[in-house]
Amino acid sequence: MSKPMAAPRERLRPDDAPHLDIDELIESAQTRVIVCCGAGGVGKTTTSASIALRAAEAGRRVVVLTIDPAKRLAQSLGIEELDNTPREVAGVAGGSGGELFAMMLDMKSTFDEIVLEHTTPEKAQQIFDNPFYQTLSSSFAGTQEYMAMEKLGQLVAKDEWDLVVVDTPPSRSAMDFLDAPERMARFLDGKVLKVLLAPARSGGRGALKLVSAGMGMFSRVLTKIIGGEVLRDISAFVGALDTMFGGFRARAEATYNLLRQPGTSFVVVATAEPDALREASYFVERLVGEHMPLSGVVMNRAHYSHAPELSARRARKYADQLWPEDVEPTEDGALAAAALRVHAERVELTMREQKLTDRFVKAHPEVALGEVEALPRDAYDLADLREIGDRLATP
Repeated sequence: MSKPMAAPRERLRPDDAPHLDIDELIESAQTRVIVCCGAGGVGKTTTSASIALRAAEAGRRVVVLTIDPAKRLAQSLGIEELDNTPREVAGVAGGSGGELFAMMLDMKSTFDEIVLEHTTPEKAQQIFDNPFYQTLSSSFAGTQEYMAMEKLGQLVAKDEWDLVVVDTPPSRSAMDFLDAPERMARFLDGKVLKVLLAPARSGGRGALKLVSAGMGMFSRVLTKIIGGEVLRDISAFVGALDTMFGGFRARAEATYNLLRQPGTSFVVVATAEPDALREASYFVERLVGEHMPLSGVVMNRAHYSHAPELSARRARKYADQLWPEDVEPTEDGALAAAALRVHAERVELTMREQKLTDRFVKAHPEVALGEVEALPRDAYDLADLREIGDRLATP
């Protein structure tokens, strides 16, 4: 005989699981940076915006930085278009004095800003005109995440904001946000670039001849692989950017260290679905393993049964009695039967989500859990973002 299914709980989070107190997090003056990460399609951008709006309406001066090129954030905040400059969001409620700004990372503009800041206008123009730089700054693998680190470092260093909320790229690429400093440092300090840079650094003709002789075979191999013109572009770029290499590493490492400090909090966003929770487990294990300050996991788009005493099996039984096969139902009977079947489907969905959540909590018992009941629609405006924030704050 099969064991009867337990009734759905009021919340997905088990009673003994730690609760993510989002208000305590965002209202604390110690919290300077919140990084939201998670798989694609779990509502991470909306969650980031909701957290930022709630913090602003609690009295903080907040900027939310999205790295996701989708336009959902701008639309929900009532801004026509976001770019690399923080833009104020109108309609922040309350007399708390809080303010909300939003921006979307433009990695090429950020790279250009760094070049302009750390070299002469003539040398900057030389770099901007270089074809290799144009590729590196706009489409090179890892540049987006590295520039996100740079932009985050800039925002924190300016000290204009009480809180910076970062919406990272979807899926595991969000962890590239953590890997970017080391990966870019390896690229900039790599053997190939050092060899390419050697002629520019050599002080005399003798040294240049020695370097050229040593590069002979190496250059011929590279030329065959990537082409002579591309090799010359890279060499010219490396020479022009020589004085900035150390600064790239230093700033990236400083931002990485910022992410490990108590003032930073990571929030992993997931839904109660197998793939999303596998990704969430990956994020949690990586963050905990690297001693990053993980505040908790938000279980987004949760489903609840508002009549848990009526099981799915009983609801379907009553629906069949109201609308038996081969019998024309009354209008009221058809409506009631349809409502009962919808209820049965909701109970079964709720129970599946509870089971998956319980499994996740069992694997990560120390991780605080928050949840947001699913809205009946997508978030389109500030009112929707407030509602999401209210649901997230509900204990």
